[in-house]
Amino acid sequence: MNEETGLDMLEIEPEGPASCAVIWLHGLGADGHDFEPLVQQWGLADELGARFILPHAPRRPVTLNGGMVMRAWYDLYDLGFEAGEDGEGIGQAHQQVLGLIRREQQRGIGSDRILLAGFSQGGAVALHTALRYRAPLAGVLALSSYLPLANLLAEEKCADPASLVIRMDHGDQDPVVSFTAAERCRDLIESQGYEVEFHRYPMAHSLCLPQMESLRNWIVQRLG
Repeated sequence: MNEETGLDMLEIEPEGPASCAVIWLHGLGADGHDFEPLVQQWGLADELGARFILPHAPRRPVTLNGGMVMRAWYDLYDLGFEAGEDGEGIGQAHQQVLGLIRREQQRGIGSDRILLAGFSQGGAVALHTALRYRAPLAGVLALSSYLPLANLLAEEKCADPASLVIRMDHGDQDPVVSFTAAERCRDLIESQGYEVEFHRYPMAHSLCLPQMESLRNWIVQRLG
């Protein structure tokens, strides 16, 4: 376990020294191993000299799932956010990601060579953090995700719109985070001066084969 963040994690190292890093956050109920096969299949650790950090979220009771204890970056009350949001939990997850970024900087990787990525709840934390991070990042990738605490964005954003590269991918058949909700989040982010590369795929709350090559190429473009 990393002492600063309190997180256990999986790390995929390149054969030589790492010159860039990808911090990839899993979705609700999964763990850092969720995207390990995809990362290994892409072979980008060695091709790019990239360290992939796949942290495991803490275990906590999740209200949406009847209080069942599972890995979650923060509590979820309901899918429509009618009962509010876990601001304290989101804040804790935000600090944990900042700790992971600092850790990479201490290992010699500049923030502009660090890419944040995540799926579903993990993508929400990645987006939330990137928009509140003042120094340049290599980019942020949010898959089947949304922007948490959206009402605070105008007040709390501090990332430079000219340098933050944002990609959002979403399925138009997603029953968990609706496609309409993802579009609303994109529109809100763009209303604050940011550009969002938005990709629509014919899928549910998942990834699909046509998306894979596009994602790989995007990461190569950001870190190559």
